[in-house]
Amino acid sequence: MPTAVILEGPGPEGPREVRVSSPDRVLWSQVGITKLDLAHYAVAVADAFLTANGDRPVALERYSEGVDGESFFSKNPPKGAPEWLRSVPVTFPSARSHPLVVLDEPAGIVWAVQMNTIVFHPWPSRSGNTDNPDQLRIDLDPQPGTDFQDAVPAALEMRNVLREAGLTSYIKTSGNRGIHLYAPIEPLWEFLDVRHAVIAAARELERRMPAAVTTSWWKEERGRRVFVDFNQANRDRTIAAAYSPRALPHAPVSTPITWDELETCDPKQFTVLTVPERLATVGDPWATFHAAPGRIDVLLAWWQRDLDNGLGELSFPPDYPKMPGEPPRVQPSKKVAENWDEAGNPTAPVG
Repeated sequence: MPTAVILEGPGPEGPREVRVSSPDRVLWSQVGITKLDLAHYAVAVADAFLTANGDRPVALERYSEGVDGESFFSKNPPKGAPEWLRSVPVTFPSARSHPLVVLDEPAGIVWAVQMNTIVFHPWPSRSGNTDNPDQLRIDLDPQPGTDFQDAVPAALEMRNVLREAGLTSYIKTSGNRGIHLYAPIEPLWEFLDVRHAVIAAARELERRMPAAVTTSWWKEERGRRVFVDFNQANRDRTIAAAYSPRALPHAPVSTPITWDELETCDPKQFTVLTVPERLATVGDPWATFHAAPGRIDVLLAWWQRDLDNGLGELSFPPDYPKMPGEPPRVQPSKKVAENWDEAGNPTAPVG
């Protein structure tokens, strides 16, 4: 095997060449998939990948020693990035701004593979308006003792919830046990509003399926239920991209599927080795994703209704600054009421 391979793909002004070094490096030892195999996968799925993820800031989850080794996130374009690779500044929860890579063409995906990227994490907003998402994303996360099949009924009912709110939803496998629902929306609301819309939908689903679904942030309260991870709607919280590989032993891919496939599909069958053929024969279920974006007015009205009925803000990720109305950042079993004020701030040491 040569020390490097040159792959060619279409570019805006003709063919674009990308060098792939160490092409025989094994990234998935269990199934023998190499870096060159992953680069060929990137070329094969490039059109569908860019339809779903192009023109978005994207963080790169990189594995220099394959999925069995350590990983790190690139949240700035790496040194030596080609001059044609685009980036855009984004504002993080800390209020600091840093550039993130934007993928516009197949060569950009192959370049990311060359940089040992396995998992792609795109923002739900476009490069020209990074503060206003144009995707509402819902992550159905089966908890211990549950699996993909337990998430299926929750996904079907969440589809009904979103439809009642005037939204059309699309689905994909997470690449693990979960299911991701996406709804295209007009980019008129900032992240906190979209988070509140997701919480409103999650609470409605929880009311309909209390034995099967939970919005409890604390793991000790979730039980054997499917958790609706509302915090994936926050700024700088991303879900593995459509058509992104996952760093799991059998090389699964987070794969868009049709609603008709949901109840019978086996997500373990969607891998780096099988998804290109699936795209060639079945097509891309998300090809028309952006044809008719919706609005979140109804969901925000539900959010306000729940506020008026005494349901407040939910917990934010621990690395976030303390947010207005947020409940105390202490797990319920360790909370001592007199140690917290009405705003959820500690008045005495916790621990």
